[in-house]
Amino acid sequence: MRVSYVPDGAVQGKPLRWLPDTTDAIWAEHPQYLDASGHLVASIGSLLVEHGDRKLLIDAGFGPQSLPAESGGTNGAIYGGALLDSLEQLGCRPEQIEAVAFTHLHPDHVGWVLPAAHGNDRPPFVNANYLVAEAEWQARDTAIATALAGRVHTVVDGQEIFPGVRVRITAGHTLGHAEFIITAGGQRLIAFGDALHSPIQVDHPEWSCVYDHDPVHSAEHRRHLIAELERPDTIGFGVHFADVVFGRVRRDGGGPSWRPLEA
Repeated sequence: MRVSYVPDGAVQGKPLRWLPDTTDAIWAEHPQYLDASGHLVASIGSLLVEHGDRKLLIDAGFGPQSLPAESGGTNGAIYGGALLDSLEQLGCRPEQIEAVAFTHLHPDHVGWVLPAAHGNDRPPFVNANYLVAEAEWQARDTAIATALAGRVHTVVDGQEIFPGVRVRITAGHTLGHAEFIITAGGQRLIAFGDALHSPIQVDHPEWSCVYDHDPVHSAEHRRHLIAELERPDTIGFGVHFADVVFGRVRRDGGGPSWRPLEA
């Protein structure tokens, strides 16, 4: 079993908008999460899971498109486009992907399967089924339904979708948000999707993101998730965690914090 981060792009978040319970003083104390323009940096991409010759992709990035900063809005600039090149660098061709499993159906997670994003009626993952939590699929919008129709297989909590990979439904960020638990070699990796948007939330699970459908429920889940990530056999994968997507949760005499895995 091998897991690899597959970068696609990034989005700049306005920190006080993304995490409304924070203050300017908090971000002044934690400049490591911000870029030179003062934005919170969130990576966009996928997780490639390989078991022998079989390949599963978790999430599908933003796609080859970009949007400028929203004047008075929540985001700075957002862009994608690197995912296929990133797969190539990992020795993987798109047609080798047997399934794309989605944590949820927001645009920064489904980009490469939407024809409007890549300008081609035939998405690159020509042999892949699309795996979506049943509750998430029921709440889909029309554009997503049209793009994914005919290739979606709905999945339920606890279902094994690939050798060593099980679904865990964790509603909060969206109605049918899913995490994926990957088990191999006596270790677990939790690909937790948008349950966490920034490592700073590990220290403060009560801070919900503006995009969370149910802020109270999502905060409650984060507390349980962070406790789980403290276990010695458990690694986390945070797709939006910029340059520290793989890590563990540890305590050094205080509260929990995100500790990136060494390369």
